[in-house]
Amino acid sequence: MSAGARRIAVGLEYDGTRYSGWQLQPGLPTIQELVQRALGTVADHPVKVSCAGRTDAAVHATGQVAHFDTGASRPMRGWVLGANGLLPPDIALNWAVEVDGQFDARRSALARSYRYCILRRATRPALLRDRVHWVRMPLDVPAMHAAAQCLVGEHDFSAFRSAECQAATARRRIDSISVTAEGALVTIEVTANAFLHHMVRNIAGTLLEVGAQGNAPARVAETLASRDRQRAGITASACGLYLCAVRYPPDAGIPVPAQARSWAMIAPA
Repeated sequence: MSAGARRIAVGLEYDGTRYSGWQLQPGLPTIQELVQRALGTVADHPVKVSCAGRTDAAVHATGQVAHFDTGASRPMRGWVLGANGLLPPDIALNWAVEVDGQFDARRSALARSYRYCILRRATRPALLRDRVHWVRMPLDVPAMHAAAQCLVGEHDFSAFRSAECQAATARRRIDSISVTAEGALVTIEVTANAFLHHMVRNIAGTLLEVGAQGNAPARVAETLASRDRQRAGITASACGLYLCAVRYPPDAGIPVPAQARSWAMIAPA
């Protein structure tokens, strides 16, 4: 961070449907590219924006956090309104705060929370077609929740990582995981210190097998212990996944976003 620069943290939400993920990729539409361009225009100089979680193609966010450095002096409301006036309708800033120069959106995070949304009904969705994973069959939600509890704690999650994952270790700590239903919508919510590539989607695919096929909940524990990706379920579709919150130390000054928890109006039974 250069002398005289300020570090600004921002909260973002976006619909990832049209994008090739967060991370800048030449020739492809990405969230990072558009956010950097918008904030750079407001700052009147190029900026590099670093995020808490590099979401994949078609993955959404309601609680993404990012930071950038700038020599420009703008009111916090000015960063939000200025950037939102330049961003497309499916990307928006919700807040901006000045933070200490040592703050890092990724490295300072204590935990991240993801939500995976599944629509269980006989007919395909129209309004939610890019926002949920659709299944035709009934799901045993209590069995899915019971099966998921063996994942809580620190484990080697090799069975739930993608072949492309570049993490040095597969050990992660899941603080909580739940599977609940509200009408036709089934929601998996998981909080961990960090995640492997495709980890939540692979967990979701495995829990879907428990719920749909009547597999014993113990199968998930066996899969975890095996450390074998071939033992786990499918990689569930990206469109059902949301980065919904990132937790930081209280003295970091990062707002805690309010989360809308009811989907009953748009995902009726």
